[in-house]
Amino acid sequence: MRLEAFFKQLKDRVRGLVPHRVGIKWGLFSGFAAFAAIILVMLWVFQIMFLGSFYKFIKVSDIKNSAQTIERNINSDDLSTLLQDISQNNQICIIVSDEYGDLFYSEDAVPNCVIHRLSGLQRAFIYEITRRNGGVYFEQFPQDNMRTVPNWQRQQVTDDADAPESMIYTFITERENGKRLLVLLNSTISPVGSTVQTLRIQLTWITVIMLVLAFFLALFLSRRISGPIIKINSSAKVLAQGNYDVRFEEDGYREIAELGATLNYAAKELSKVETLRRDLIANVSHDLRTPLTMITGYSEVMRDLPGENTPENVQVIIDEANRLTTLVNDMLDLSKMQSGAQKLSPSFFDLTESVRDILGRYNKLTDYDIRFTADRDVTVYADELKISQVVYNLVNNAITYTGEDKVVRLKQSEHDGKVRIEVRDTGEGIDQDKLKDIWERYYKVDKAHKRAQVGTGLGLSIVKTILDMHGGAYGVQSEQGVGSTFWFELDIQDEQNNSVSTTSPFM
Repeated sequence: MRLEAFFKQLKDRVRGLVPHRVGIKWGLFSGFAAFAAIILVMLWVFQIMFLGSFYKFIKVSDIKNSAQTIERNINSDDLSTLLQDISQNNQICIIVSDEYGDLFYSEDAVPNCVIHRLSGLQRAFIYEITRRNGGVYFEQFPQDNMRTVPNWQRQQVTDDADAPESMIYTFITERENGKRLLVLLNSTISPVGSTVQTLRIQLTWITVIMLVLAFFLALFLSRRISGPIIKINSSAKVLAQGNYDVRFEEDGYREIAELGATLNYAAKELSKVETLRRDLIANVSHDLRTPLTMITGYSEVMRDLPGENTPENVQVIIDEANRLTTLVNDMLDLSKMQSGAQKLSPSFFDLTESVRDILGRYNKLTDYDIRFTADRDVTVYADELKISQVVYNLVNNAITYTGEDKVVRLKQSEHDGKVRIEVRDTGEGIDQDKLKDIWERYYKVDKAHKRAQVGTGLGLSIVKTILDMHGGAYGVQSEQGVGSTFWFELDIQDEQNNSVSTTSPFM
């Protein structure tokens, strides 16, 4: 199935699964508008409906906090200064008297203060009421000019809701010398009706201005945020149709710009995958057709021409059938390894001796100059069969691309607890910008290169997959006109102690 058809089916399925939703532009606009509306509602509620309650709560808290401060500092030498500061800063009248009503301290900060109109007898009476109430007394009542007094004087009070209110807070405290004192605090709660009316007018204008500003701000921000996303969505639809040359805009906020950059990278990689897919089909078709053509041709010759049924012709058919079998097996093995269906069977084995055995077979079957140098035998913990495939494929690749001198060199070296096997040829080398792609399945640096004498064209991809399964490192160095050196590394293991490196991927 072509990628274009796949993307089309994917797009149709997404459309079927995702219900109709509001666009991001209007979704953001609605969100910003709702946020502005909530702020305005909160302003109206707290500044109009609950302003009086908040104001009374604050005034009550002020007078009680002031009483606690006085009680803590009743023995201070600067008590008079403290009382003066509290009175002026909080607009509270303060009187300190004894249990008989005799006056000790007095601070007057409120006009028509209730407690400053009390006589000594009345203060003594309040002392008794406070004592009976547990040492603390608080009362809040309307204040009607000079006529309103606390409940203890039992006078008629006004019911006017807009009249000022007075608060009386008294408590009994004791000084260090044992003398008990009565502290009276009086504060006035002014009516807030006119203030509420003023705020209502202001909030009306503020609401109108805020609604207009919120509308344009929400419209601007929704366009600012949704614009790049809408463009990316449009480009993604083009990409879904198989057009990999599409360009995603990388503007807007950082996350949106990063999304555009990521999609540009994805489009580039998809284009590369599509190119490799086409090359894969072409190369597999070529590699399958060649042995089939040879088998068919020699079979027809042996059938139609007398005397051509020779062992040599039969051997050609057998060789080409074996080549075809090897190609199919390699494709199946690679597919299994890349899908994770094929597992490793690790064991301790002598990597150096294994390489010698492989090269011994090559030296018997080919006329190439293949040599291997190693200072000592090294043991590794890996899948011996898979690692032998790695060596086989690297040697096959070197034989295919080496120079006319037919020289291939293998070298074993050690460093930092790892063993490195290098396979060097004397071929034309590989361009630096193409080195990263040579590990891909059926990737060919030169489309017209000669067919491998041993192997299937999947060698380096098999090498990469096996070494990735082992967690081993691998790479290539190449220089034009000099040749290429392919290498891989594995951890060195101590077989005698049967110890496996802590970095082993099999533990």
